[in-house]
This record gives sequence, structure tokens and C-alpha cells, in this order.
Amino acid sequence: MQRVRRQIEVPCPENGDKGNIYTGRGITVAVLDTGIGRHPDLSGKLVGFCDFVNRKHLMYDDSGHGTHVCGIICGSGSLSGGRFRGIAPGADLVVGKILDEKGDGCAEHMLEGLEWVLQVKNQYGIKVLNISVGIGIMADEQKEDALCRQLEKVWDSGIIVVCAAGNGGPGNGTISALGGSRKLITVGCHDGAFYRNNSGRCENYSGRGDALSPLRKPDIVAPGTNIISCNAFWKKAGGYYKDAYVAKSGTSMATPIVCGAAALALEKYPAMTGEEFRQKLTFSATDLLEAWNKQGWGMVNVKRLLT
Repeated sequence: MQRVRRQIEVPCPENGDKGNIYTGRGITVAVLDTGIGRHPDLSGKLVGFCDFVNRKHLMYDDSGHGTHVCGIICGSGSLSGGRFRGIAPGADLVVGKILDEKGDGCAEHMLEGLEWVLQVKNQYGIKVLNISVGIGIMADEQKEDALCRQLEKVWDSGIIVVCAAGNGGPGNGTISALGGSRKLITVGCHDGAFYRNNSGRCENYSGRGDALSPLRKPDIVAPGTNIISCNAFWKKAGGYYKDAYVAKSGTSMATPIVCGAAALALEKYPAMTGEEFRQKLTFSATDLLEAWNKQGWGMVNVKRLLT
């Protein structure tokens, strides 16, 4: 995460920035994923939790994916001296578990989760929704349409919805069905100059838009290879924490980086609408000189986004 903050220019003291440093304080981000574990870096962050898979009442994450995503958004980095803190460490979380221990799920659970987000939106002050869930072309077009309509309903309610482009690339037109909406912000994966010699870097499999479509997707890209964040399966031995962090890759990791950036922007500009955020996000991006259907407007640049 330290590398990511430098790369996308998040204003922070270690980058030599002075003056107002935004942390996402007062902004609540909803996450629909595999849940959230009891990680020290996420202590006090969770304000609401609901389990649509096993119907349990207490927070948990039997996969680890959701905990990792939450750490990228707003982990405090307390176990690493701040090195692995999230993009918006002052933000709060509302988490819905819609995926099982294998990271698999169904349209019904996601629809329930989206409806729940709408129901508790005002109660928790939800401003951003993270969807680090990528799906291919669904066999049931009616369910796919229902999901897209519900996601757009969430956007229309005033919540900024950020979806992963999915890991089905690099073929043309391989964007996740959930990220294909004109309204939602779709995040692809790109690490810029990092991991150029790594054949497994995320840009090689990040979902790509249709080069011939008038709808330009993805909207933006963010780093997603070997992102270090909270490990749900950490252990404590004596006074020491073991395996507190883990590296994961994919558009699932790039998406919460953009959600964290949204929390920072909303702290500075609390009246900002979703469309205003999209414009500032895309117009301030760093052009990577890649094809549009691979990079969208380019790499998120937080310093320019905030100024």
C-alpha cells in the first residue's frame, strides 16, 4: 500500500505533503463481498454488518477476500506502523456478506445486499459502494438485467457505485457484466511501470471494454498486482502478530483503491454528486498511453483529484 499511495499520489506526510491531509473521516463506504474479519487494523471501522449467505449475526469472513478489500479502503495500518494502511483510513464501513468461503455467490444474494444498502443508506450515511465482484456473461439475462438495474438504482439514490472490471481479459469486450453500466464507475487494473517483467501482472487479465462500442469502459484504472492488505486469518502468539497482512492481485484490489479516493474527495467536497466525482476522477487521471478499452481515462491520481 505504501507503493500504491506514492504511485497514485495520495497526499500524506511521508510523501512530503503539508497542510490539510484528508483521511475520509465522516464518510461511510459499503462493501458487498465475503464479509469482514476481526483484524486490528479494522478495529472500530465497522458500523453495520449483514450476512446474506449463512444468516449469521456477528461479523466474520471465511474467505479473506472481503477483509483484504476493506483494508485497502480504510485499514489503519496499526500493525505495520502505517505502512500498509488504506487509502482513506478515517472512513467507516458497512459490510454485507454476499459471497461464500470460496468467493462464489448468486444473483439473489447480491440483489438482497443491494436492497439492504438502500434500506440502511440514511441510517449509516453511506456515500460509496464497493463491488469487487466480477462476473462474466450470465446465462440468465433477466437476472443480469435485474442486477444492473438495481446497481443503477443505488447510484440514483446518491451513492457512488464503483465496480471491478473483472479478471476475464485481455480479450476485447471482457468487462464484467456488473461493470458495463453507463452510470457506474468501472475500475480496471494497471500497475504502470511496476511489474513490467511479471507475466502475471494484473493488466494482462484485467477486463477490457469493447473497442467498437460508443460506451467507453473501463472508466479508470488503479494498481492491482501484489497489493498488501489485511489478512483475515492472522494469528497472535504472545505479544506478536503473525501473518497480519497478505498480498492479493486483481481488479478486486484496484476497485477499493478508487473507493478510498472517493472517500477522500467526499470529505473535501461533501456536496459532490456521483457525476461530479466521475468527471473529477476521469479528468484528473494520468494517461498511461494505453488503448482506451484497457485504461479508460488512465490511472487514478488523487492529488489532482483533490485540487
